[in-house]
Amino acid sequence: KTDFINFISDQEWKSIEPVSSWFGPSSFLMSSMSALFQLSMWIRHCHGYLTENVGMPVWGSYAVFALATLFSGLILGLVSEALETDWLV
Repeated sequence: KTDFINFISDQEWKSIEPVSSWFGPSSFLMSSMSALFQLSMWIRHCHGYLTENVGMPVWGSYAVFALATLFSGLILGLVSEALETDWLV
């Protein structure tokens, strides 16, 4: 506590360089990182629900997420290819 008070009263904070806007809490990069962490927590919650409440084995939950990953990649690939084709014509 005393170190913090001395840091403020001695104005040592003026010698510290500010964080660049690229790494600021409201930047696109940090917002994207936050969204990825929230997604991982949601996946963890779903895994817990499937294994504890539904009674699915752990490997079954992993299989569900693996298939969801494959299908979402397939759909995103098809959509991006369709958009690219429409933009080029």
